[in-house]
Amino acid sequence: MSLAAIKDRLPDYARDLKLNLAAIAAPGELSPARAWGTALAAAVAARNRELLAAIAAEAAPHLDAAGQRAARGAAALMGMNNVYYRFTHMMGDADYAKMPARLRMQLIGNPGVDALDFELWCLAVSAINGCEACVRSHEQVVRQKGASAAMVQDAVRIAAIVHAVAVVLDAEPLAA
Repeated sequence: MSLAAIKDRLPDYARDLKLNLAAIAAPGELSPARAWGTALAAAVAARNRELLAAIAAEAAPHLDAAGQRAARGAAALMGMNNVYYRFTHMMGDADYAKMPARLRMQLIGNPGVDALDFELWCLAVSAINGCEACVRSHEQVVRQKGASAAMVQDAVRIAAIVHAVAVVLDAEPLAA
């Protein structure tokens, strides 16, 4: 299914999402590769099979195999890390914060793409997953690596749109 077909499936109440999906192709401050990597990572995190397939197909001309792997890897790692670090943050107990996570995260050290791209994708997924500690950490890293606030906003905007589209696509069959 194409992204155009996904747009056509969105009900009238989600008309704004149809228009907002254009933010992926015209992201503002992000390069096409960064924007489509963000969208791909967000689609993995949003867990809607049709949307993931459509975004993966649209992203393919903009992302090489390493970029596609890294975007998917960012979603995979943040799927784990966001749960763990959200727990430690919510608990507010210094004992948990001092304990080693003992979670394998080698992809972070060698994602196969520019570290800024990978961190930006981790930030977008962390925003979807609602982990304040990870959002703050990844935002700090991307800013230190030269990203502007506008770039961060574009990445999170894309993640928000992709997530919202997935929510609508998942909800519509239930409403019928």
